[in-house]
Amino acid sequence: MSAIRKKIKRILTLALTASLCSVMTITALADEPYNSYSYDSWEEPIPSQSAYRISKTITGEEIGLTQLRDPSSPFFVSEDAVVTLSGAKDLFCDDDSREFWIADTGNNRIIRTNEDFKLLGVYYDVDGSTFNEPMGLYVKNSIYSADKMVYIADNKNSRVVKAKLTTDNKLSMVLEYTKPEEALYTQSTFNPSKVIADNAENVYAVVTSVNTGAVQFSRDGSFTGFYGANRVEVTAKVIAQTLWRKIASNDQISAMERNVPAEYNNFDIDSDGFIYTVTEKGNTSTDAVKKLNSAGYNIWDNNAGNEYKFGDITDAVWDSVSNKKHNKMLTDIVVDKTGRMNVLDFETGRVFQYDKNANLICIFGTKNSTADQRGSFSQPNAVETLGENVYVIDGAKNDITVFTTTTFGQQVHKAVVLYDEGKYTDAVPYWNNVMDRDGLYTLGYIGLGKASLNQEKYNDALDYFKLAYDRDDYDKAFKYARQDFLRDHFVAIIIIIAVLVVLLIVRKVLINKGIIVIHERERI
Repeated sequence: MSAIRKKIKRILTLALTASLCSVMTITALADEPYNSYSYDSWEEPIPSQSAYRISKTITGEEIGLTQLRDPSSPFFVSEDAVVTLSGAKDLFCDDDSREFWIADTGNNRIIRTNEDFKLLGVYYDVDGSTFNEPMGLYVKNSIYSADKMVYIADNKNSRVVKAKLTTDNKLSMVLEYTKPEEALYTQSTFNPSKVIADNAENVYAVVTSVNTGAVQFSRDGSFTGFYGANRVEVTAKVIAQTLWRKIASNDQISAMERNVPAEYNNFDIDSDGFIYTVTEKGNTSTDAVKKLNSAGYNIWDNNAGNEYKFGDITDAVWDSVSNKKHNKMLTDIVVDKTGRMNVLDFETGRVFQYDKNANLICIFGTKNSTADQRGSFSQPNAVETLGENVYVIDGAKNDITVFTTTTFGQQVHKAVVLYDEGKYTDAVPYWNNVMDRDGLYTLGYIGLGKASLNQEKYNDALDYFKLAYDRDDYDKAFKYARQDFLRDHFVAIIIIIAVLVVLLIVRKVLINKGIIVIHERERI
C-alpha cells in the first residue's frame, strides 16, 4: 500500500507543479543568482530542485598572491608583483595530489594551489624561458618515471611545453612540441590553446585555426597527424551548395564559400583513455560534444540510431537575467572519476551535468556581467571538478566559483552512480528521496522503471516509463509484461481456446443436422 500511496503522491505532485508552472515564473533561491531547471521528455524546460549551491568565490588575494610582494615569503617576486588573476583561461585539478593548477593567461604565469586554494607555487618560466599567454594546462604522473609532468599550451610562444615539477618546486623542461614541419600540417602558424596527454604520454593540442582535429604528437615529440576532426554541419545552405557543385563550372566552384568543419574549443580525457571534445561555435549541433575512442571515432554518433543532445535543447527564454534568446557556445568539458561530465556554456554561464551515458542530471549557473553579483559569470572560461564539487573560473571577474551539492544533488548522484553500474534495485531508496523532492525529475522515473523491470514488476515499470515518456523502455517492459501474462494464464488460455474450438465444432454439426438454421445473410 505504501508504494501505491507514494505513486499517487508523485502523480499529484507532478500535476500540481505543472499547473503552477503555467501561471507563474520560477523564483530563484535566495542565495543563488540563477533559476534551477531541467528538460522534460518533450524537451520543454521545467523547474527543478537545485542540485548545486554556490559555496564561495575565490580571488587572487584569497589564494595568497599577496605573498608575491612580501620579502619574507618564499613566494616573493617583487614589491609590485600582480596579486590578482587576469584573463585566466584554464583550471586543472590533479586528482592524485588534489592540487589545482591555473593558467593565469593575462599575467603570463602558472599558479599552483592545494585543494583549499592556498598557494603552493607560481611559475613564470621553465628553465628561464618565460611563458607568453599560457592558455591550457594538463598535469599527469608519468608512468615512465616518478615525476609529475606538467603540459602547458604556451600560446604566443607557439609551443606546448612538457615540464616536470622538481623537488625544489620549479618547472624543468622535458620537451617542447612546436610547429610540425611535415607537409600534412598546412597552417603557417602554431598557436596551441589547450593540451592533454594520454597514458602513453602522447600529446594532443587544440590549435587556433586548425579545424582538422587535434594536433597529435608522440611521446618523443614527433608529429603523428590529426585526431578526431569534426564533421561539416549539414544545413540547407550546405545541401544546396553540394547540389550546385555538381553542375557548376570550375570558375563558379572556385568562387563558392568553402564548407569546413568547426574547430573544437576544448577537450578532456578520462581514466579509460576516451577523449571528450566540445565545440564552441554558436548554434553548432553536429559534434557539439563527442566521445572519441583511440581511433578518433565518435561513440556518440547520432547517425548510429541514438539521439544525443548537449547544452540547452531549445532557445526558450528561461533566464530572467538575460531575458533573451541565445546561441549555444560550449566552451569546456570535464569528466570526473565516476564518468560524470560537466559541460560549460560560455554564452549563458550554465553548467550542464550528465552521467556517463549522456543522460542529463542537472543544470546550474548563470551569466551576468555585474561585477558584484556573487556566483554569476562574465567570461566563464573553464570548468573543473574535485569529488562532487564543481569549479568555474571567470576570466573577466578574475575569480573561481565553487559549487557544492545540495541534499537533492547528493541523492541524485548516489542514485545515478548505482544506476550507471546497473544496480537498479539498490538505487531505489535514493530515487525515492529524489522524487519526494522533485516529482518532475524524468531520470528518477526511468530509474524506478528500470528497478521495477529488474524485479519483474512489469506493470509498475510500464507506469514509470509512461510518466517519463520513455518509449524504448516502455516497449521492452510491455514485451515482458505480455510474456508474463501469457505464462501466468497459459492453462486458462488453452482451456478457453479448446472450449471455443469445441463450440465451433458442435455448432457446425448442429447446422449440418438442420437443428440450427442459418439465414442467407449470415452465410454471406
